Amino acid sequence: MATPSKTPPGADPKQLERTGTVREIGSQAVWSLSSCKPGFGVDQLRDDNLETYWQSDGSQPHLVNIQFRRRTTVKMLCIYADYKSDESYTPSKISVRVGNNFHNLQEVRQLEMVEPSGWIHISLMNQRTNEPISTFMIQIAVLANHQNGRDTHMRQIKVYTPVEESSIGKFPRCTTVDFMMYRTIRSP
Repeated sequence: MATPSKTPPGADPKQLERTGTVREIGSQAVWSLSSCKPGFGVDQLRDDNLETYWQSDGSQPHLVNIQFRRRTTVKMLCIYADYKSDESYTPSKISVRVGNNFHNLQEVRQLEMVEPSGWIHISLMNQRTNEPISTFMIQIAVLANHQNGRDTHMRQIKVYTPVEESSIGKFPRCTTVDFMMYRTIRSP
């Protein structure tokens, strides 16, 4: 049986934002956790510091709940994990669920990670339509940790929506002869 290869890191999400195709929307959501050690909660999960982390405090599964006030289009999640620093606290199996509320969540992705070190990109595109999902709630469930660890560490989570192109300032292409005649402005 072949040894599973390590999970390769993805690009830094800030690079993705700079392309102008996605925007981070985590600040528009209400975040809650199934448990946390004092001083290792949502604030550390969202502080843009890769040295801080959320640490769970209880039995699995460990849950991160992300709730939006209105139905929101979500293209991707990015999670930062660091096996070298966190060892048995590092998630090895996670489930991503979406829905309107806690009562109708449906699993859309399940990931198995081998010693991840860096950003993990999780696409939330609908596999039938290839469109981003639209949801009120996202739940990330840590189902297992490396080395059968009990509690988990997650260093950062980012939530991305696609950037919609605005029609303001965009003009249709002028392709007819009549339009082509007037496509440039001449000064007297």
